[in-house]
Amino acid sequence: MDITIAFFILGALATLVKANVQFPKALYQSLTLFLLIAIGLKGGVALAEYGSPKLLPQSGLVILLGLMIPIIAFPILRFIGQLNREDSASIAAHYGSVSIGTYAVALAFLETQNIAYEAYFPLFVVLLEVPAIAIGIALAKKTGDKVKWKVLLHEVFCNQSMVLLVGALFIGYWGADQIGSIKPLFIDLFRGVLALFLLEMGMVAASRIKDLKQMGNFMLAFGVAMPLIGGLLGCFFGILMGLSSGGATLLAVLGGSASYIAVPAAMRVAIPNANHSLSITYSLAITFPFNVLVGIPTYALFTHWLTN
Repeated sequence: MDITIAFFILGALATLVKANVQFPKALYQSLTLFLLIAIGLKGGVALAEYGSPKLLPQSGLVILLGLMIPIIAFPILRFIGQLNREDSASIAAHYGSVSIGTYAVALAFLETQNIAYEAYFPLFVVLLEVPAIAIGIALAKKTGDKVKWKVLLHEVFCNQSMVLLVGALFIGYWGADQIGSIKPLFIDLFRGVLALFLLEMGMVAASRIKDLKQMGNFMLAFGVAMPLIGGLLGCFFGILMGLSSGGATLLAVLGGSASYIAVPAAMRVAIPNANHSLSITYSLAITFPFNVLVGIPTYALFTHWLTN
């Protein structure tokens, strides 16, 4: 187990035993900003070095993946889980998008295992943010429904994740030859900051256990099964795109993760009648812990089986 994962477990245990551990909200927000910028910068530098025309068809397949996952999730939630249309569409959109925290853990996992991957992957993280939101809106929309497009587009393209990730990607690309001046902060300290982030996420996940008691067996099963479905699909796409073993694993992680930053804000605008706390519980209390503790090595195993 990677040492950063131990901090997630520590945070969960601290909450479960009701230890008086308080994580300042401002610090959690700062850690999130740091991870977004660090991932974007690293991807921008790699894009400047390794960018090529082959990224265009690969990017097209990544967008297709982002469209397919919510389309698969929606009928499962709607017809097997018997959720209403709005909740089904909102939750499906969360699973079609990505978790930046899960992605950061996957990077640490691959580096610990000395598994190489395409360093320009943050570009794909950016591309996966929007398609799921669009599909979620389409699935939830009924005849005569009106969507506040101006507000929604602002939430989609000007939310914290999109602005910082895309901005840092461009800065890294433009200033690739100057990255050494900020490397000690954003590159060298990445794993330490990730450990603190996971400490808080462990506490958040454990605090939502009480919400799980109100869920039926289907809800719990979906929170575990859907990441595996998305992860396996992402792995197939990674192999189809000609990615390395590490790259296919990362795409599987993106396919298996669920957003808890960008999509919730967009869904509150696009689908105001949905139960948004239900979507967050899925993302943070079930899927995020599953991916951190079990999913990421499972996706790596998927890739190993399919490429050997």
